[in-house]
Amino acid sequence: MNFADLPKVELHLHLDCSLSFQLVKKLRPGTTFEAYQESFIAPPKCLDLADYIKRAISAIELMQTKENLSLAVLDLFNQLQLDNIIYAEIRFAPLEHLMLGLKPEEVVTTVNKAVEQGIASTGIHAGIILCTLRHYSSAKSMQTVALVKEFEGTRVVGFDIASDESGFPIDNHVEAFQYASQHGLNCTAHAGEACGAASVWETLEHLGPSRIGHGIRSVEDKDLLEFLKKKNIHLEVCPTSNVQTNVFREIKDHNINTLYDSGVSLSINTDCRTISDVTLISEYQKLHDVFGWVKEQFLRCNREAIAHGFCSEAVKTELLQKLEAGFSW
Repeated sequence: MNFADLPKVELHLHLDCSLSFQLVKKLRPGTTFEAYQESFIAPPKCLDLADYIKRAISAIELMQTKENLSLAVLDLFNQLQLDNIIYAEIRFAPLEHLMLGLKPEEVVTTVNKAVEQGIASTGIHAGIILCTLRHYSSAKSMQTVALVKEFEGTRVVGFDIASDESGFPIDNHVEAFQYASQHGLNCTAHAGEACGAASVWETLEHLGPSRIGHGIRSVEDKDLLEFLKKKNIHLEVCPTSNVQTNVFREIKDHNINTLYDSGVSLSINTDCRTISDVTLISEYQKLHDVFGWVKEQFLRCNREAIAHGFCSEAVKTELLQKLEAGFSW
């Protein structure tokens, strides 16, 4: 099966974890591929999630000017085009890009303009999700969600909480998600990755997202699986990343089939293209080789991704037409 030919949707994709070697070499001349591998790409097995996300530090350091932010976005669109992506939601934490004096509004405006440019040049539909981070204060979370509201109507389509799930509670972020709910903003939230099913329950109860980033440990609680189905909560699953962050020992141990067979809505995503050294094509190939996934399973996951995407109904209709046509062979 040639997975390169299949149209794909990606909902869980971190901008600052997806810089190509070509871009890094341009932004930091003299960088060798060996140095790039050392700083930007995680080993096949990390100690945990906190160890895994350390690899984002070098990328964030490079993304502190308007020009470099724009180049990072356009570099990612090139990767999406090679992957035959028809819709992507690109997430990042704008408050991480203020080291050289940019204002938060300037950061979001710059990324928004670059996404518009990427859409125009590739024809790929895309949205932006702004992230707060687990270690942020309540004030920083509120500042981030206020940016989502401020940029409503642009390519900014949602709000997320990311970073070290096991190291920090959600307490500082409840107010921000309440604000999002009160203003009708789309929300997703990382949970059920570094921590178990209780983390997903807590996130659903106190943050109220319509999607969960990862959520793979939901299988530890059958009642939770039933709740996810009942409430139509979508899981953004990232198989290779889950192995690297030591949720599973090997890819063959991943619970993707249990999740899929349970009927829970889910999609397949790369998470961090550079840190995990993957594409969506390679993720599909891996699921095919290890679990025997066939076209029908990938089609269902992409349909679910479109249904739960933070885009307009008109765009969803267009995407679904492209998806069905691309899977018709």
